Amino acid sequence: MAEPKKLRVGILGAGEVAQVIHLPTLTLLSSLFTLTSICDISPQTASHCATKFHIPHHTTSATELLTHPSVDVVFVLTSDEYHAPYTIAALRAGKHVFVEKPLTLSLPSAHSILAAEAAAPNGARVFVGYMRRYAPSFVRAFHAEVQTIPRILYARVRDIIGPNAYFVNQSGTEPVRLADYLEGVDAERQERVGALVNEAWQGREVTPERTAYTRFLGGLGSHDLSLMREALGGLPERVDAVAVHPPFYNALMTYRNRGGAQEAFAVVYESGIDDVPRFDAHVAVYGERKSVEIRYDTPFVKGLPIVVVVEEKGTGGEMVRREVVSSYEDAYTAEMRELWGCLVEGIECKTTVRDALDDLRLFDMMYQAYDAQVEGK
Repeated sequence: MAEPKKLRVGILGAGEVAQVIHLPTLTLLSSLFTLTSICDISPQTASHCATKFHIPHHTTSATELLTHPSVDVVFVLTSDEYHAPYTIAALRAGKHVFVEKPLTLSLPSAHSILAAEAAAPNGARVFVGYMRRYAPSFVRAFHAEVQTIPRILYARVRDIIGPNAYFVNQSGTEPVRLADYLEGVDAERQERVGALVNEAWQGREVTPERTAYTRFLGGLGSHDLSLMREALGGLPERVDAVAVHPPFYNALMTYRNRGGAQEAFAVVYESGIDDVPRFDAHVAVYGERKSVEIRYDTPFVKGLPIVVVVEEKGTGGEMVRREVVSSYEDAYTAEMRELWGCLVEGIECKTTVRDALDDLRLFDMMYQAYDAQVEGK
């Protein structure tokens, strides 16, 4: 039996998500991927990761990695404000791109990525990293159970978590955090963020609250809202209201059922980060005789199951409760297998640039609801 083709991976950005998630996962999937180059603005971090994960080439030059002849796919794992420029540069170099969510922070920036992908040599493609949508329990059990609900009455999307450091420190990955980079990097980051937030709010005043809202939705929020879109069949009909009280953010949305009389139902989104060491991330869908909920645990500790909980009315009128775990394979590993299939076997990719554009459109709907409330005060 022939060996599967290995994708040669260049890592752009060697921070926490690289060290805790992607480098270990890609190393374990050694039949599908091989790490060939790593780049970080911190020379010590790049060198440390190259040694730890046996990567033959390391650099502080993004251009050097993007043009490296032994790189097939570039993993863009930098902070959000660099996602678009590095993705575009990789596409122009004819490299496939895996870019961590969010794709970017503004619609104009996303459209520039879409244009670059359309013009990219070598058929280079972009895969956006929404790992929760690849979790086996979501793809299999959750979708199958929700499809048996004739009419959705209500849905809830929640992501209330404690500090990431609590979970990372128990992951066994021992990431390093070094700051031996050139002066001026932090100022450049803030300038890039400011430009993207200005685009996202379409020239309206960029306040600290609006900036924090944009960063939150691009960070934790994009996980949940992308998952919600797939679970419920697309964008909501409207965003009825939002509540912006950092570090918590809420929204009330209206969706419509896809079949029958297409009755409307409400969706509540609630999310925030506090100092309680818990991970409460779930999507729950309620019908007349059945509810289905998928519960995610922290992704920083491998092997924690993603559970689908079904509660329904039994034949004797009793409440029947079932728990389903489709697989103990973690969502990041499932996502990497899907990435390999998309780039090597040509299977259809669901987390594309066009798909990610809908997240940014939803963010814009939420910004408009926020503005309407602020102007109405």
